[in-house]
Amino acid sequence: MGISKLGYVGLNVSDVASWADLFDRTLGVLTTREKSGTEEVALLELDEFKYRLALYQSAEDRPRHIGWIVDRPAELDRLTHRLTDAGFDVQEAAADEATTRGAVVLRWFTDPVGYRVELALGEQRTHRPGRPAAATPGVIGLGHLVLISPKLPEMRELYGSVLEFKLTDYRAPGVFFYRCNRTHHSIALANAETTAIHHLEIEHGSLDDVGRAFDRAQANDVPISISLGRHMNDKAISFYVKNPSGFHLEIGYGGIQVGDDYVPHDFGAPDVWGHRHAEANPFAQA
Repeated sequence: MGISKLGYVGLNVSDVASWADLFDRTLGVLTTREKSGTEEVALLELDEFKYRLALYQSAEDRPRHIGWIVDRPAELDRLTHRLTDAGFDVQEAAADEATTRGAVVLRWFTDPVGYRVELALGEQRTHRPGRPAAATPGVIGLGHLVLISPKLPEMRELYGSVLEFKLTDYRAPGVFFYRCNRTHHSIALANAETTAIHHLEIEHGSLDDVGRAFDRAQANDVPISISLGRHMNDKAISFYVKNPSGFHLEIGYGGIQVGDDYVPHDFGAPDVWGHRHAEANPFAQA
């Protein structure tokens, strides 16, 4: 398959400082700043690559771009042809955008719900970012995202057919989990009346790191939107916080990997235990 993993997410946010404070105090992740064209962008280093989250100051809070990593030029060209054949207008990104992403080549198109989706060839490896002394090893990357929209069939066609993601499992009638590598899922798609990111998952290297982040969130009065629990399908142990833009960040560890022989199925109950929602769960009847 051409796409090897979720690379990064860019967000337009109305309060960059609050986002930076959340990552600093809860996850021990510091923010760096860089010029991208005429804009300043705040970058969050979650692992040894340049960044996984980019924050752009804006009057509104909304996703700016979703970036997927492609490892080989031939695969980037093949996916470009598949997208074009499916009716998507694939564009070459500006040079300064590719530089900011740390990409050798950067192409993009607009998905059925209006989000900019990027295909990035190559990643700029930097250094292992600093973490709190107790981290073992702490934050290790961006795990997955969940997109909700009223155009679920079109989004499933894009990811499951055109981009060749594999369906891992689902909950009838409206939540579907897809993978682009051995990780249980890199994206989940769900039916909803409005289009949004439901959550981004920040991957941790140990259960203790999740526990320490949970303690820091409580100590710093970070709004815990979904309590500590274990998911039924990918077996990850996690909790969720409400970020300054209003959607969730999942702080997780321990998601399973699956092979090509894995059979997609309806996994029924969403959780083994925990994950109590502070507000109404939009997937309770999904």
